[in-house]
Amino acid sequence: MMRVLFVDDEENVLQGLRRMLRPMRDEWEMAFVTSGEAALKEMDSQPFDMVVSDMRMPGMDGAALLAEVQSRYPETIRVVLSGQSKRESIMRSLGPAHQYLAKPCDAEAIQSVMRRTLATRELLSDPQLQQLTARLKAMPTLPSTYTALLEELNDPDTSMKRVGEIVGQDVGMTARILQLANSAFFGLSRTVASAADAAALLGVDTIRSLLLSAHVFSRLEGDTVGGLSVEALWRHSVLVSRAAQAICRVEGEPAAADWALMGGMLHDVGKALLATSLPELYGPVVAAAIETEGEVWVAEREILGATHAAVGANLLGMWGLPGPIIEAVAFHHNPQSHGGTSFGPVLAVHAANVFAHEAGAFAQPGRPPSIDTVCCGGALTEERVASWRGACAPIVGG
Repeated sequence: MMRVLFVDDEENVLQGLRRMLRPMRDEWEMAFVTSGEAALKEMDSQPFDMVVSDMRMPGMDGAALLAEVQSRYPETIRVVLSGQSKRESIMRSLGPAHQYLAKPCDAEAIQSVMRRTLATRELLSDPQLQQLTARLKAMPTLPSTYTALLEELNDPDTSMKRVGEIVGQDVGMTARILQLANSAFFGLSRTVASAADAAALLGVDTIRSLLLSAHVFSRLEGDTVGGLSVEALWRHSVLVSRAAQAICRVEGEPAAADWALMGGMLHDVGKALLATSLPELYGPVVAAAIETEGEVWVAEREILGATHAAVGANLLGMWGLPGPIIEAVAFHHNPQSHGGTSFGPVLAVHAANVFAHEAGAFAQPGRPPSIDTVCCGGALTEERVASWRGACAPIVGG
């Protein structure tokens, strides 16, 4: 049974949460406390899978509490539930918080977010994976992209179309902006599935604040980290995203195209995070893949106990990104593990990634991946793959 801790200095708010969530008592074990100090004391005595905290509290506020939880109990999912909507407060919480819920929030909305987030943890519940994800630091971004975006944001004649284009070239920025745009802070009834839409929704001021928050992004000092060229990885990700979208068009699946575009863009975000946050661990992975001429994700599983696909999907799931994106990231190397027998973003991203590697779009160490012909219920014929490859050739080359 999952254990969830709610923190709010107003007792009437906690009483309301108790009433709203009473039907969930068979699924979750819940505790309620009125201060950050009491929350830490509670967590010292027993573990919790999730902490949901108000932002504005006397003494230790929500951002400070979640930062402390991040330090002491990094595997705990951290959620802000607050009516304080100032941009500065949101930016403060973005570092330590995985998700943001805005007050007033009804029972259905809270339950939906909690179920989805905890379900992702259940799907990717390996202890080593949780430990690896907990050690990840700020999202890496390339200095050239960072500078270009800052210049565009400071231009009085800035264009949100151009802002979206710059964001869409950087995996780290795309992930973070999608995280914020899909949070309940904006109260949208739909999910945001593209970097351009997310940028337009957030606006210039919010994106500038996000960019200048030191705990949100880490600007890389060099290109090669942990044995990988991050710039090459970013270029590869852009090509895979466009190729995955092209495959969806060949299949006549426009509804899947946006999910495939973002799934392709973010499919290797776990690799970038591992290489930049844990270079001392990821260097041996790259060396092993080169020595054995095997696939990198296999070396990751053998040495780290988890793959970059699982690490990326786990983090994006805790951030509340839409399920189709998370699934495309999680299963892009082994789509048959997804269990689906019909075409969708998972298969599109899988094939696009293979085609990009075949074309040499990213010099990955070790053996490049190959098409999983077992997936899709045996319907993945040579002719079908050939039509996809032909559509992707102008994008990835080859």
